[in-house]
Amino acid sequence: MKHLGTKTIETERLLLRKTIDTDAEYMFYNWANDARVTKFMTWEPYENAQQLRESYHQYLMENRDKLDFYDWKIELKSLGQPVGSIGVTVMREDIEAVEIGYCLGYDWWHQGIMTEAFEAVIRYLFEEVDVNRIAAHHDPRNPHSGDVMKKCGLQYEGTLRQAGKNTQGICDIVMYAVLKEDHKK
Repeated sequence: MKHLGTKTIETERLLLRKTIDTDAEYMFYNWANDARVTKFMTWEPYENAQQLRESYHQYLMENRDKLDFYDWKIELKSLGQPVGSIGVTVMREDIEAVEIGYCLGYDWWHQGIMTEAFEAVIRYLFEEVDVNRIAAHHDPRNPHSGDVMKKCGLQYEGTLRQAGKNTQGICDIVMYAVLKEDHKK
């Protein structure tokens, strides 16, 4: 892998970019405070923007310039503010593999935004970072997340029974992945 870090990626409707200082409030109001968004996440909704700023946002700001750190805010160009995030949650350099996690504000669900963002991240990771395998997983009670994975060319690999935990408790996880050789086809 050739680590390049979180570089800005532009699509038709989106600007995928590093976290900036003013993002904490947008993150809070656009998705991180909403129980509908966090229902199948590993974290509970934040109670206020300050709580988010002092924890997760601070972590993002401290790591955003590292070459082996990949986390994008999904900024809707027409809105000029982030509506979600996508990034590498697990990295296995020994096998040139990453796992992707993402979330999107409820007001922007079912508009193809996450598919557009994920496809752009896949291209970047395969073509520029030289990753060989990109995986993602979801709780089977959240099938729309799996739909995004399928639309982006990831293939179903299996369901791991009671292998995960999210805000709903212990859960099954449905695994998807795409290999560089599949993506080139």
